[in-house]
Amino acid sequence: MWALRQGWISPPQTGANANLKVAPGVPPNLEKPTLPLQAAFAREFARAWAEAWNSHDLERILAHYDDEAILSSPVVLERLGGDGALRGKAALRDYFSRGLEAYPDLRFDLVETFWGTETVVVCYRNNHRGSKTAEVMLLNGAGRVTRVWANYDQ
Repeated sequence: MWALRQGWISPPQTGANANLKVAPGVPPNLEKPTLPLQAAFAREFARAWAEAWNSHDLERILAHYDDEAILSSPVVLERLGGDGALRGKAALRDYFSRGLEAYPDLRFDLVETFWGTETVVVCYRNNHRGSKTAEVMLLNGAGRVTRVWANYDQ
């Protein structure tokens, strides 16, 4: 079980990984994968993800994503065209950065969290869209998002 310490997630204090610390909400890449996901991890991941967005710290946000992550969204489709997908952390960095610049008071209020064996669904309210969003996130064994599908109620 992961323990929260001063905003950082730490593994159990035993073995070679006893002093390993990683970004908020992201477990270390231990020899044993974090899959299947557990409820406590999923809830903490969602909380830390929303807090990262609300901090507007781009590096803190991106720490939740794998280098090869793919994000699919109707908003991406509307704004950038193509197939509505962003591929890779560089594309996410550019897109997220533009969003944070365009909406300096952007806030995500966590509503609910669901989890599966390797997915987390983060449901939140966005103060600019005035609606609810549910992001289905596929995580890898290191606890980073490899694929995300954004879904909107409006």
